[in-house]
Amino acid sequence: MKVTEHIAQAKDTLISFEILPPLKGKSIESIYDHLDPLMEFKPSYINVTYHRSEHMFKKRADGSFDKVEIRKRPGTVGICAAIMNHYNVDAVPHLICGGFSKEETENALIDLAFLGIDNVLVLRGDAPKNETFFEPHPNGHRYAIDLLHQVAQMNNGIYLEEELMGGVKTKFCIGVAAYPEKHFEAPNMATDMKYLQRKVEAGADYIVTQMFFDNQKFFDFVAKCREADIKIPIIPGLKPLTTKKQLTILPRTFHVDMPDDLAIEAMKCKTDKEVEQVGTEWLIQQSKELKAAGMPVLHYYTLGKPHVIRKVVESIK
Repeated sequence: MKVTEHIAQAKDTLISFEILPPLKGKSIESIYDHLDPLMEFKPSYINVTYHRSEHMFKKRADGSFDKVEIRKRPGTVGICAAIMNHYNVDAVPHLICGGFSKEETENALIDLAFLGIDNVLVLRGDAPKNETFFEPHPNGHRYAIDLLHQVAQMNNGIYLEEELMGGVKTKFCIGVAAYPEKHFEAPNMATDMKYLQRKVEAGADYIVTQMFFDNQKFFDFVAKCREADIKIPIIPGLKPLTTKKQLTILPRTFHVDMPDDLAIEAMKCKTDKEVEQVGTEWLIQQSKELKAAGMPVLHYYTLGKPHVIRKVVESIK
């Protein structure tokens, strides 16, 4: 089923989870071990992230260096198929611009369609860790909206080969990302909202947000979207605070603010175990408030902390 179909048929707020592919060399069992404790909550779907390849320099015997491309987390398409087969639940693969040509993207979409996967989340993706600015593949997409256009074109039976006539129309439900506290590259929120409007006009079916820790900022963002005539579902993305280091890492990496009350309580903690407890309680209260406000889905970024997410979902079910 499509994400929008799950939402349309729901009688209450739905639950969904997001996971990372395992590092190269690990098996699918690591995914099952991660998800098994969460499946009793009957998530409507599970997102699987995609990570672009990274470049490393390997030293030759003569002292020179070779630039080598390495993909540390392979297998998103295969993982989605395995999850659907193992748990009988819908999977949502992420598609990113970085590191992929248009042809590679089309081939991935064809594979996903063959597997019966109805949903994709289209993203630009981040710059590699060793690069300051995002650079697309030479024959790829620079912006998420361009990637969205390619998916929408295939939904209309239009493929990259102009000579290909009568191509089968795919039926992907297309999700896009949004930022309640503004994308860090946008000059202001008004400009960021215009970019989001364009994605909706180009065929986006639903929106999932970057993590946030202040519900009021999310509610204000939703209000701005509705004022801008953006009517598609807006799904809050949620993540627990679990270590003291994250008080500086998360704002720097994801450009989100930490509310004063949360930061003060976390700073009082002497151990990360205590911080995790504070973060869990905060996320429980966040979730309860969002559910009471009638949010269509609560989307949890599990990111190696399924036991925390389990406590949170148990508390709101």
